[in-house]
Amino acid sequence: MAETADSKINKAAERTPEEEKEKAQKDSMRRMLSLVRKAVQEYDMIPEGSKVCVGISGGKDSMALLSVLAALRRFYPKHFDLQAVTVSMGFENMDFGPVADYCKSIGVSYEVCETAIKEIVFDIRQEKNPCALCANLRRGALNDTAKKLGCDIVALGHHRNDVVETAFLSLSFEGRFYCFDPKTYLERKDVTVIRPMIYVEESEIRTFARALEYPVVVSPCPMDKTSKRADIKETLNRLNRENHLFRENVFGAVKRCIWDRED
Repeated sequence: MAETADSKINKAAERTPEEEKEKAQKDSMRRMLSLVRKAVQEYDMIPEGSKVCVGISGGKDSMALLSVLAALRRFYPKHFDLQAVTVSMGFENMDFGPVADYCKSIGVSYEVCETAIKEIVFDIRQEKNPCALCANLRRGALNDTAKKLGCDIVALGHHRNDVVETAFLSLSFEGRFYCFDPKTYLERKDVTVIRPMIYVEESEIRTFARALEYPVVVSPCPMDKTSKRADIKETLNRLNRENHLFRENVFGAVKRCIWDRED
């Protein structure tokens, strides 16, 4: 017999704060695992025996991805190992110690790749629109470090909202309907880039981050939340308020027209 609404309320009232917290963590992890596993299986992201490098910026998205993949590896039918890597851009007073401690607590090796990206982008070249160059340099450093550590797969924390925003950025500034793929083999680097959180809404990641209370490192980048992507995000939020199916429709178009197209 299914539980009634009243019985669920009564059970919740009987739980202690610690029990309520534990339930919230389990419920949130169960939801995230379901969505990530769906993407991993649908696009065959992690073959048997893979070593997956998770790119860790220290923000909520990459930390959520690490947490879920660490949980997934315990029961996923294809065995895989994990390695966490942070590309440090060279900003001062960046403390990744809490991230290192968290990785140790879940049994994942962690490495910080030191770079001079901040100096190159902001001090030497003084880019007015630095995000594209910065992203290219960070991706190159991450892929090189992954190969050095014996990884054949690099996992990035892009989520469902990123998919929609990227498609609109492409339409607005390139005049084409384009988005990154869930799985991409980079021949020059000999690594496969995967995005296991493409089915996860950003709001679900925020809920997950609050429930699990994992460490988050705030980005000191002066372009954070002031980029073209941030402007697009604001526009999409407005459009979605006017039509609550807007994001879902755009995501569906990306999936049908780009990802699942016949070659």
